[in-house]
Amino acid sequence: MEPEIKKVLVPIDFSDYSKSSLRFAVNFTKTFNAQLYLIYVVEPVIYPPDFSMGQIAIPSVDFEMDKRAEEELKKLAEEEIPSDIVSKIIVKTGKPFIEIIETAEEEDIDLIIISTHGHTGVEHILFGSTAEKVVRKAPCPVLSLREPLKGFKFKGETRKGKAEE
Repeated sequence: MEPEIKKVLVPIDFSDYSKSSLRFAVNFTKTFNAQLYLIYVVEPVIYPPDFSMGQIAIPSVDFEMDKRAEEELKKLAEEEIPSDIVSKIIVKTGKPFIEIIETAEEEDIDLIIISTHGHTGVEHILFGSTAEKVVRKAPCPVLSLREPLKGFKFKGETRKGKAEE
């Protein structure tokens, strides 16, 4: 029995990397006639007013960020996803890799397409990589993409991913 790819999840952080992975996923979902799910995870705003009290979250700020994120995600979806592709946008609050994995389980996702940002050295040691954690813990296959995407040329770009002069 061959695996079917009916639902593809693409985490978005509004970086150029994640926008490239969305464009790749659009072509991919066309090929497989799959549905496209976009997820953006808002990390909670933590404000330490007094070190003796620890850190507290500010719900009103989080709510505004959720609303703004949803508007931006809708706008990105309208710009990048053709109307013949069934798509859904999801905005969650929390740790990105945890929310991506939980969403994959909840929505019965068949494939996650995620961009890697290429952190190296100390930055990678301190923060790890969301993509790496998703690859290790996801309930489905994960396709990780890094720049430049071989064979993909977007408007105004040369093959190496640089803008043409």
